[in-house]
Order: sequence, then C-alpha cells, then structure tokens
Amino acid sequence: MRTPLWLVGGIAGFALSIIPLAAVMAQDRFETPFTVEETGQGFATLQQAVDAIGDGEGTIVVASGNWRQCAVQSAGVITYKGAVPGEALLGGTACEGKALLVLRGRGARVEGMVLADVRVADGNGAGIRLEQGPLHVSQSWFRDSQQGILTVNGVDSELVVDKSTFTRLGTCENSAGCAHSIYAGDYGSVTITRSRFEQGRGGHYFKSRAARNVVVDNSFDDSRGRGTNYMIDLPNGGSGEIRDNWFVQGEDKENWSALIAIGAENPQYSADGLLIEGNDARLAPGLGRSPAFVADWTGDDLVIRGNSLGTGLKSYERR
Repeated sequence: MRTPLWLVGGIAGFALSIIPLAAVMAQDRFETPFTVEETGQGFATLQQAVDAIGDGEGTIVVASGNWRQCAVQSAGVITYKGAVPGEALLGGTACEGKALLVLRGRGARVEGMVLADVRVADGNGAGIRLEQGPLHVSQSWFRDSQQGILTVNGVDSELVVDKSTFTRLGTCENSAGCAHSIYAGDYGSVTITRSRFEQGRGGHYFKSRAARNVVVDNSFDDSRGRGTNYMIDLPNGGSGEIRDNWFVQGEDKENWSALIAIGAENPQYSADGLLIEGNDARLAPGLGRSPAFVADWTGDDLVIRGNSLGTGLKSYERR
C-alpha cells in the first residue's frame, strides 16, 4: 500500500497550520471580497456574486479572510475558489437553515475553501448541502459543524471529493437523527480520494446510500473521536471499491463493532464485486476489543483481500 498523501504534507497539514491565523485577519482589507473571475466584477456578498452568474457558468474567487456569509445557488454552473487555498473561510451561518452553500444549480465545484462552524436547530447544519447537480470538491477543509457535506437523493448525479479534510464533525443529539462528516443520499455515485477524516463528534465518518462508491487512498483517524460509529457505512449496499485506505479506531465509540458496514439498513443495491483491498486498519493503542473490519448484512459476493489488520480486528463478519 502506498503512503497516503496526508502523511507527507497534504491538505491537513496546511489547513491546520494556516487557518487559525487567516481566520482572524481583518476582512476590511477587501472592499469586494467576492469576485467573478470571468468579468472582474466584485461583490460585497457571496449571494450577489452567485446571482450575477445566474444560469450561466462562472468562477467566484473568495478573498482571504473570515467571511460569515452563505449563499444559495439555484441555477448555473459555479466554481467557488479560495484566492489563496486554505485562507478563505465561510462560517458561522446557514442559508435556509441548511448550510453555508446550498447547491441546486446545474453543477458546482469548491476549491481551496474552508467551511466551518455551522449549527442549525435540526442538527443537519452543513458546510455544503447538495440538492441537485454534480459537485466536485478539492483541497478544502470542513470543520466544527454538524455535517461536512450532506446530499439529498439524485440517482443520476455524482459527488467527488479529493484532497480534503473533515475535522470535528457529526452529532447524534438532535431531532433529525445522526449527522456525519459526509452523508450522501441515493446520489448515483460518490468518489472520495486522498482525503482525511478525523476527530469525529458522532455519527459515521462517511455514510452513503449511493449505488456506487469509490473510497481510495484516504485516512480515517478516529483516535480522538467522541461517540462515533462506523468509519464507512454503505447501508444500501452498492458496488465500487474501498482501497488503500488507513483506519484507526479510537476508544470513545457509540458503536465499535465494525469499521466498515455494508447493507445494514436496506441493501437495495447489489454489493457483488465490491472490492475491499489493500487497506491498513488498527485499533488505537491500549484497546482490547475485537471489532470486525467488514460487517456485512447483504450476503453478496464481496471481494476482500490484501488488507493489513492489527491485533484484535476480525477480517469479516456476516450479520
């Protein structure tokens, strides 16, 4: 198994070192913090910039600073890009009582952004609420909210996340049930690569009801988690691959019985051929329990091979 990028100075490294300073820098430096790249026009609010693009296509460059704003995208294809990756922060508010970015246009990209500190009454406050269209996220940091990314159902669409970090997310304390670092509904396909999940605060790190899920070259570090559940939960089954990831299960768990769960709720999609290969999984030092690396409720023909498991972990358990 190759070394995950986060171990050699990936997104987590620059995010943790740069953000606290950037977040407190005076936003007065910028009269128009949101600029539509294609026209050069600047706006005082993110929503004004989104509305200016309308049903077209464009890129909104977000200046460095802590901008306590949110926006709803109802049309068009928009890229939200930090002028300096890791220094543009949206946080502390939620549009429509949902998220910092509520996306239901024809498509969106989020690059080099920090989305943080979102809490709403029903417990589903998210950095991004994806309601329609494809979404690609890269080099972004989601932290200290109830959820990082939350999607509705959209069976013909896709969510792609690359080189991003998810920190102190999740909760099971509100009326809407558990929230997670990433929750994808029945959204067609979800791909998560070269990303880091850490210090969960409840729920699962990655939960997806999509028909196809690709989870490759990520780290799931639960050593400082609190009240967490599975690292990966695919409750509807589904095809795809879980490959070359690194897992550590921590002590403070609501459910420590498995690291990866397949088909625990409603296995409507076949998991035949789902590849779980080349992963490295361990318990945090000092733990004496025996969870399953993979717990399977489907009985389908999973392909589980070449995983390196630490002391106490069982490779597979049929439930």
